[in-house]
Amino acid sequence: MDQTQQDGPGRGVNQRIMAQAGVAEFIPVSQKAASLRIADLLSKGIFGALLGLIALTAIPYGTVESWWKAVFACLVFALCIGAILEALLSAGLSNSAGFAGRSLLLPLLALASFAFAQTISFGGAGDNPGNISPALWNTISADPFQTRFFVLQLLALIFTLALLYRYASTERRVRSLIYVIIAVAVASAVFGILRQTTQHKLGFVLPLLKPDLGYGQFANKNHFAFLMEMALGLDLGLVLGGGIKRDRAMIFFAALLPIWTALVLSNSRGGILAMLAQLVIAALLFTSIAPNSNSQVAQLRFFKLARSVALRIVLLVALVIGLLLGTLWVGGDRLVNTFEAARGELNPAAAGSRGGATRNEMWGATWRMFTAHPILGVGLGGYWVAITAYHDASGSLTPQEAHNDYLELLSSGGLVGAALGVWFAIALVRLTRNNLKSAERFRRAACFGAVIGIGGVAVHSLVDFGLHLIANALVFVILIMIATAKSDSERRLNVNA
Repeated sequence: MDQTQQDGPGRGVNQRIMAQAGVAEFIPVSQKAASLRIADLLSKGIFGALLGLIALTAIPYGTVESWWKAVFACLVFALCIGAILEALLSAGLSNSAGFAGRSLLLPLLALASFAFAQTISFGGAGDNPGNISPALWNTISADPFQTRFFVLQLLALIFTLALLYRYASTERRVRSLIYVIIAVAVASAVFGILRQTTQHKLGFVLPLLKPDLGYGQFANKNHFAFLMEMALGLDLGLVLGGGIKRDRAMIFFAALLPIWTALVLSNSRGGILAMLAQLVIAALLFTSIAPNSNSQVAQLRFFKLARSVALRIVLLVALVIGLLLGTLWVGGDRLVNTFEAARGELNPAAAGSRGGATRNEMWGATWRMFTAHPILGVGLGGYWVAITAYHDASGSLTPQEAHNDYLELLSSGGLVGAALGVWFAIALVRLTRNNLKSAERFRRAACFGAVIGIGGVAVHSLVDFGLHLIANALVFVILIMIATAKSDSERRLNVNA
């Protein structure tokens, strides 16, 4: 009996190896099969580590501190080393054709390169007679160190997205990602509700959590709301899109209850508005995930009614009214008072009464900073230093962020940074639109849920900066992958075409 027959289950692997021109000639089949088995173990290990990162980044206050961010970056770079080894051991046998992420990774890499260019010094030591480092004053960025740290974090997220495209494109692994995200969100929601009802002193499992400050494990209630929005959209889209079996639907419906309750109880105004926007997005895109008109299922009365514009409007109004009433009932007076306070923050007549800490004042200062540096900005990550020259207030409170990620990108990156952001958004919309029309029901439903989650973040980012936390940014990157990745069968069809 020859070696191929002895291998038994590995016979198919060996046949693939022998089919590779010029490879089986020089490398023994048994040695190549062993390399592939190691590569397979590396692939599973890398994917398992990516799942672990979701829970790991959510625990330490959402990975808000700089040293935790550095730990995350180091872990991702270590996984990249493992991915390189896996690719070498695979010897080109892995199917990388039809890689959907290239058009998304390119604008992100361009943004990272641009941010690094903002830290390059344009002067030498001879131009500076004093003892102050010229690199601090002769760069585009107002804070070169923070800009380089921003580049480090952005590269870690870019590499994470690339790893997800390579190791999490199958339906089984996408399901695992969705389950872990929802599980982390449910655990965070339950923890937040327990903390709200039982915490009376500093520390609640995590030592720095203060009573009546933040929500869940997050020190900022708005950051907590970002995680809830993404999980809510993913769960809701998967259920509405038919991406799960009927016997499991009640489990996902049950998961929606603590997520929605915690989101309301967190009293995040941006979170509530984002949740309402998610309902609108779900209603508008629901017919996009319905079966094609030539299929037998599409002939059912339900889908005929679903395509009715009048019915969609009625359902949308009913959903919004019902959600508003439920939100007011659960949130109570605290939520009403929170929205009442928003009028003062956005009222120009109230400027100066709070030391320049209202959103209206911060947005005005940020716009003035952009008009002073319209092309290249003040440096991605350098906002907190540069804004002091344009923030007309007592100085007792200095904005660290613009509380509007779009405005902050415009002021920190200028028109160049904004153009790169638009490039990324166009690529994301194009790939997402294709996946919403996928012939595979699960892929279509998962994309639908991811789009609802991304839409909530897009709306909430108008008034907050939740993506500055690694935990939220990581889940957001996963939603992007789910919304844009092609399945193995679809990639093979593209290659054959």
